[in-house]
Amino acid sequence: MGLQATKSGKKNSYMRTVTRSKNLYINLLIKIYRFLAKKTKSRFNVVIFKRLFTSRSHQSPISLSRLVRYSKHGKIIVIVGKILNDERNSSFPKMTICALKFSSSARERVLKNGGKIITFDQLAKINPTGKDTLLLRGPNKRKSLKKKRNIITKKTN
Repeated sequence: MGLQATKSGKKNSYMRTVTRSKNLYINLLIKIYRFLAKKTKSRFNVVIFKRLFTSRSHQSPISLSRLVRYSKHGKIIVIVGKILNDERNSSFPKMTICALKFSSSARERVLKNGGKIITFDQLAKINPTGKDTLLLRGPNKRKSLKKKRNIITKKTN
């Protein structure tokens, strides 16, 4: 996703153009959101399309407690990644969540409290422009990313 200037003044883009995933469902979603990104004027579809291309290490998981913290009434929460259960929160509101994967305990907890779980292809049918959605991303706290950040900050200082 980075750009690098060359001597001729042109910029080379290093964003992926072809998926490296062998998962058929991910490849189907990429086709759907590529089409929606071209045909609708919604930035939401472009962001989902780019996040589907990322490697799994950049699709950080997010916990249910963080979803509760950011949830707003009536909005569909969208996460390109996995949702994990967090047992520290005893209260969990009714909400609609769209994600690539759910842990079994998180799925059970959402459905038990009257929530709804939808997939990305269902979201594309329900809401193709992304209105009334809340797009979240999990925190990148992996050691490999921290090492890269430390190296970059040391070079700039």
